Amino acid sequence: MAFGWIDEQAELRRRAGLVRTLRPRPADSPLLDLASNDYLGLARHEEVVAGAVRSARRWGGGATGSRLVTGTTELHTALERELAGFCGFEAALVFSSGYAANLAAVTALAPHGSLIVSDAGNHASLIDGCRLARGTTQVVAHSDPDAVRKALRTHDGPAVAVSDTVFSVDGDAAPLAEYAEACRGRGAGLVVDDAHGLGVLGDGGRGAPYAAGIAGADDVVATVTLSKSLGSQGGAVLGPARVIEHLVNTARTFIFDTGLAPASAGAALAALGLLRREPERAARAGAVARELHARLTAAGLEAVRPDAAVVSVRAPSPEGAVQWAAECRAAGLAVGCFRPPSVPDGISRLRLTARADLTEAEIERAVRVIGETRP
Repeated sequence: MAFGWIDEQAELRRRAGLVRTLRPRPADSPLLDLASNDYLGLARHEEVVAGAVRSARRWGGGATGSRLVTGTTELHTALERELAGFCGFEAALVFSSGYAANLAAVTALAPHGSLIVSDAGNHASLIDGCRLARGTTQVVAHSDPDAVRKALRTHDGPAVAVSDTVFSVDGDAAPLAEYAEACRGRGAGLVVDDAHGLGVLGDGGRGAPYAAGIAGADDVVATVTLSKSLGSQGGAVLGPARVIEHLVNTARTFIFDTGLAPASAGAALAALGLLRREPERAARAGAVARELHARLTAAGLEAVRPDAAVVSVRAPSPEGAVQWAAECRAAGLAVGCFRPPSVPDGISRLRLTARADLTEAEIERAVRVIGETRP
């Protein structure tokens, strides 16, 4: 029977407690949301929504084609200029998603004969970029600049190190300045995914590369997503102009994909304008994360100290994590639930995302619910 093996795989997932299901949410959910990545609370902000509406009315519902045909509008180029300027890079290139941006950056900058040094904690999109690239990948210990340096010494040709800036599972930050130094010692490039740093780290939320003093360097490339702190959809690659030009000509997820919808570009532009005017939102997101961590650990829970806005709480097992998250939901609190294979170390977790618009009462309520429902 065609696809008969799917039933066997489904049974194995069920036994391991790893079944994933879609859960459509209503437009006005009654749940306190600590599961989304809306770090700055901008996804429903009236200015961001208005930016999306204006752009859709002017440019239409879709980009109408790939960026190299009809999918590049004046709106896209304005967003690219604003992103590059805000984050401190020379140029930017917008994609339909952060995933597509990561695939583009890694595959286009790791040709045949090159070496990719990949942090063991990297996001799946970076890992998939490594798998699709024509270079050879060497995975090294998590957040270990010496391991990166040692791996680069084994190769004489083109090389690039690849890392998240803030790791999505535990919310810990990579040693970016040390990574950049290790790469420069061997003439290698550095590609970093700032999905969880933009809007939270750096001066006014300008991102982890800006905070580390490496933004705008001619050997550093950063990717970002528009779907987290900026409350929109899409992604971008930031870097030297010659790198961006290279991606325009070689990156398959740019050349063969439809351009970002105008509404998403307009929403992201509005969010960037709001963040420029209200830089305190970035500091507030970090403060909420630290407050959540302090209260959770005071309650006797095992939580990882956050470097940005992600707070990770250890669960006893995949099944325990699923049940814990379900009981939180029943009590009115939405939290993330990370289990293998999403977690590289095999440890299941509740994953909480701090938001700049959370009140003290909501923080207290979240900690109380998590403590009362613990396995």
